[in-house]
Amino acid sequence: MNDSWLEISCDVPTELADTLAEYMSDLSGNGVCIENLNVDAFSHSEITHSPFMTVRAYFQTNADIDAMVSEIKRFLSVLAEQHPDFTPAIPTVSTVKSEDWSNSWKANFKTLRVGRRLLIVPSWEEARPLPDDIVLRLDPGMAFGTGGHETTRLCLELLEQIMDEMPTLLSPSVLDLGTGSGILAMAAVQLGAARVCAVDIDPQAVEVAHQNLEANGLAEQVEFSTTPLEELNGNFDVILANILAEELVRLAPHLAERLAPGGKLVLSGILAEKENLVLNGFADQPLKHIETRQQGEWVAILYGKGGTV
Repeated sequence: MNDSWLEISCDVPTELADTLAEYMSDLSGNGVCIENLNVDAFSHSEITHSPFMTVRAYFQTNADIDAMVSEIKRFLSVLAEQHPDFTPAIPTVSTVKSEDWSNSWKANFKTLRVGRRLLIVPSWEEARPLPDDIVLRLDPGMAFGTGGHETTRLCLELLEQIMDEMPTLLSPSVLDLGTGSGILAMAAVQLGAARVCAVDIDPQAVEVAHQNLEANGLAEQVEFSTTPLEELNGNFDVILANILAEELVRLAPHLAERLAPGGKLVLSGILAEKENLVLNGFADQPLKHIETRQQGEWVAILYGKGGTV
């Protein structure tokens, strides 16, 4: 494990923070955090959102940091062209010790209830579930997906709904594409899936997912893989794809092909402004648009495929 990391931070208008964080996460392949610049309050209820947020990304110390800064500056210039009121500041680079950032975020990761009975509990906290709750213990480490972000919550809510509506005695197969922390795969197992495949192109994310499933005693019930979707074998009754909107569109034919007849496809990681991009990208696929669900600036799209599960 690295003792230190290179941190690149950028201040951007709040409405652009998620877009920049998404980009910097892809660029770094490691942790990204967004910090509210206005937190001078006595309690959480008094905290107001600053017009600006700081987005921080973390890179290996042997990374070509000058090239990374140049790429981020280029991306900020594109954002500035799209948002004339935004004047980009120069990204700042600093060195941080692992313990400076790998543990400090834990203060903001608390037990979280999602849907009717999913209870996400940090690995370092005690769970206090209700009788029907399904407890998901989680330590996201360097991978995305604590359940706190709208994209993950939307996926969890739709997954719970899909599993509850499954015919009695049916144990569906589930593909978690872009598994990150493994939280969706974990929930799928706990909700009754017979086969769960957790896939991510980032080997480190797959390792984090495996560790989280192992901590919950569920690792043996999940197939972990870095295999691209195009090369996966077999079909799935439920596919969860929480990745970039543009990547969802690129993978549209492969997602439709891998979805079993009667199956459900959940697309997430989509900014509301890119909903039509995704809908248009899937218009030619043999899928039926069931609903679009929104939380904050993010949407998740649910599709179904004709036939019987």
